[in-house]
Amino acid sequence: MIITIGGTAGSGKNFVGQELAKRLNYKFYCIGDIRRDMAVKRGLTLEELNKIGEKEDWTDREADQISIDKGKTEDNFIMVGRTAFHFIPNSIKIFLDAKLSVRADRINRSFRPEESFKDINEAMKKVQEREESDRMRYKKIYDITFNDKKNFDLIIDTSTKDREEIIAEIVDFIKKEKQK
Repeated sequence: MIITIGGTAGSGKNFVGQELAKRLNYKFYCIGDIRRDMAVKRGLTLEELNKIGEKEDWTDREADQISIDKGKTEDNFIMVGRTAFHFIPNSIKIFLDAKLSVRADRINRSFRPEESFKDINEAMKKVQEREESDRMRYKKIYDITFNDKKNFDLIIDTSTKDREEIIAEIVDFIKKEKQK
C-alpha cells in the first residue's frame, strides 16, 4: 500500500507522515525535504528555489520525478508532497489542512533556519506567498491545483487536533480501505 500526504504548509504533513511510517513499518519520503536539499546544494533558500521555479520548471520536475519513480517501483511507503497525489494515483490520498494562523505558528516554531520569522504576521505572509508560488507553479507545469480537496480520499483539519488524534483517524481510515 502507498499513502500520499498532501496539504498546506504547516498542517503537519511531515510529522504525520514520519509517525505513520514508523507505526506501519513503511519507508518515508518527503518531497519538501528533497527540495530543501536541492536548494542547499545550489546555495539557495527554498524560497529562492521556488522563485526560480516560477520561471524554470526543472525545480519541480526534478523533485516530482522521484514521486513518479517510487510509485512505479516500490510499495509500502509514505510520500509527503503537495503533488504526490497526482504522480502516484494508485495511492491512498490524504490531505491535511489547518487555519493559517495555526500553520504559521507551527512553521515559526519548527526550527528550520530558512523559515524563522520575527512574528506571526510575517510568518502568515510568508506562508501565503509560498503557497501562491506553489499554486502558480503546479498549475503552469502540471495543470493541477494542489489543494483541490476532490483529489483526496481523506481530508483532515489539524487546527485543533493533537497528533495522536490525527494518526488515529488516518489509521482507522486505512483499516477501512484495506477491508474494501
